Amino acid sequence: MNEKPSYLGLLNAISNAEGDAQQYLAAWAATTQREDVKAIISTVALREGEHSLAFAKRMCELGYEVQPREDPKCAQRMAIASSCTLSDFEKFEQLGLGEPVAEGAPDVFTSMFADTTIDIQTGGLLGRYIAEERDSGRLFRSCREVLECEAATAAPAASAERLDRIEALLEQLVTKLGS
Repeated sequence: MNEKPSYLGLLNAISNAEGDAQQYLAAWAATTQREDVKAIISTVALREGEHSLAFAKRMCELGYEVQPREDPKCAQRMAIASSCTLSDFEKFEQLGLGEPVAEGAPDVFTSMFADTTIDIQTGGLLGRYIAEERDSGRLFRSCREVLECEAATAAPAASAERLDRIEALLEQLVTKLGS
C-alpha cells in the first residue's frame, strides 16, 4: 500500500476553500446591478467551483475523500456578498478582494511547489489552478480599480448635493425665524 501523500492536506484545503468561494461569489453575481461586474464575478465563481471539484476528484483518484472543514468566516462572507445594500466596491473592500499587490512580492501560491513529492498529475492540476487564481486576482484588481475611481468621482457630487440640501434647509430656517 502506498503512503498517504504529504500534500493531501493542501488538496483538501483548496477543495474546501474554493467551494466556499464559489458559493459566495455566485451570491454576489446574483445581486450586482452591473453587467460588467457580474461578468467578472461569475467567471471567477465558475473557476472556484471547478477548482473545488477538480481537487476533490484528484483526491478520489489518490484514494481519499475531501474532509469537509467549516470556515468560521464563511457565513460572514456570504452575508457581505449577498447584501443588497452594499455597493460592489464595498463588497470588494469588506471581502478583501482585488487589493493591490506589491510588484515582485511572493504570493500565497509561491510555496505550493516546495513539496518535491508532488506527482505529475497533481503538479499539473496545481499549475493550472495557480495560473487561474493569479488571473482571477488580476480581474478582481482591475474591476475594483474601476469601482474605486467611480466611487471617488461620485463622492464630490454626493457631497455637493448634500450641501445644497443643507443650504436649502438653512434658508427655510432663516425665513421661519425672520417671520
